Amino acid sequence: MKTSAFLYPWDVVGDPDAAARVAALGVQQVTLASVYHSTRALTPRHPGRRIVTAEYAAVLYPPDPARWSGQPLRPHEQSWVPGADPYAEAARALTDAGLQVHSWVVLAHSSRLGAEHPDTSVVNAYGDRYPWAPCIARPDVRAYLVALAAEAAVREGTLGTELESCGWYGYGHLHAHDKTAGVGLGEAAQYLMSLCFCPDCRAGYGEHGVDADELRASVRWALEPVWAGSGGPPATGWSGVGELLGAGLAEATLQWRGQVARTLQESVVASVREAAGAGFQVLLHADPAAYRTGANVGVDARHVLSVADGVVLPCTGGDAAREAVLGPFADASGVLAANFGIVSGMGGSPGTLARDAAHAASLGAGQLRLYHAGLASDQDLEAVTDALRHIG
Repeated sequence: MKTSAFLYPWDVVGDPDAAARVAALGVQQVTLASVYHSTRALTPRHPGRRIVTAEYAAVLYPPDPARWSGQPLRPHEQSWVPGADPYAEAARALTDAGLQVHSWVVLAHSSRLGAEHPDTSVVNAYGDRYPWAPCIARPDVRAYLVALAAEAAVREGTLGTELESCGWYGYGHLHAHDKTAGVGLGEAAQYLMSLCFCPDCRAGYGEHGVDADELRASVRWALEPVWAGSGGPPATGWSGVGELLGAGLAEATLQWRGQVARTLQESVVASVREAAGAGFQVLLHADPAAYRTGANVGVDARHVLSVADGVVLPCTGGDAAREAVLGPFADASGVLAANFGIVSGMGGSPGTLARDAAHAASLGAGQLRLYHAGLASDQDLEAVTDALRHIG
């Protein structure tokens, strides 16, 4: 199975041994971040540092001034990795080590965008803005994401791209010093807390026969037992959304949000293909449950494979969880990549990678993704190397 490991440019820049070390794992490809959200990351093997603090969402290459001149929404350059073009420097080193390089592009996830342009953010039923979550129904946000995708995906020496957060982001987000665990929100309540009520979304609900003020009131009423802790076990799944909101209202919101996400994905992929030319592979990080938000955006399985070359699917949890994610794509004709966590300290299981990969292959997965070779300990990487020998 073709296998790719995720990396940040800062895992490679300044470490002359990094590329060879990654190649020695037995992977054929690296998925290298070209635009990424704010984070604080360990670099456990880097000779010059142990912590990288990426203070805001930024591109890890020099953006084209001509592309962004006069644009109100534009990407920010990073300042935490030395060099004029950290992505290109890392990509060259990895290519020289015999690895293929694909870009890793995080789109609708940027706290700095929301801080500098509050009107771009998702607005929940209580009027709270989510600065980390741009509302993809807004024309200015969509235009920005389409332009960013084309630039960030198609870098020199890059053979393909993986697009993360190419759809709706919402409530679920590990923010700085997160204090949101006091009330247990189930999956259904999180969906309600992710519904946007900005002017564009309010108009969109109206197009689907829903009065936005009535919907907002229904969301708040449905969540009252959740805040009180009197609603019983948290509602889960799409059926749980229907239980909280009512099946008719729930379906109307999903129709609007699905239309917005599908057309954005179509536009983003088209812009990347136009910039790249023939033979450039485009994959989306996705989840087959269309109502889900986040890094792995909810998609319509049939539609997304008519747009992109394939999908990267989160394969965390046990066999049942993997079957739920991979099952809807069982007959896929495109690339089906199973994404496994390999960092033990972050809940990954490198020791069971060979068994888990075999199970994913039995469900139709033809490729593997390993998250994340730069964050993993030496012991985790040794387990990965052993597993990949058995997988072949």
